Amino acid sequence: MKIDTRQIPDEGLTLTEEFSSAELDLDTEIIKFCGAIKAKAVISKSYDAIGVKLSLNAPMLMSCSRCLQELNTGFSRQIELHYAVDKLEPIIDLDPDIREEIILSYPINPLCSDACKGLCPRCGCNLNEGGCNCGST
Repeated sequence: MKIDTRQIPDEGLTLTEEFSSAELDLDTEIIKFCGAIKAKAVISKSYDAIGVKLSLNAPMLMSCSRCLQELNTGFSRQIELHYAVDKLEPIIDLDPDIREEIILSYPINPLCSDACKGLCPRCGCNLNEGGCNCGST
């Protein structure tokens, strides 16, 4: 998402854009986006600064870090960004900041539930679905 600071009127500007997770290289082994990321930016301009209130929404698929089951969940994030007005470089590219904010909000160890029992360390059976027959549980 790019903003041309010369085209922001005094009353501000609202932009909407959709992009894929591949465009920002967001997918990992544990977290994948299963649809377009929708961005809405409300932009304001003062004499020497640009303010951007950004709303990001997307469907997301995560793997539980204990039992490896996939979870369909939604990603939603509200961000405020601020930039200095630079007359020599009037175009502001929000993509690096959007990517950084999304990655920083990834859960470290996503869980399907707080009570997830995980996998049997010996046979790999999902302990949430019952015990296993290997004798270690």
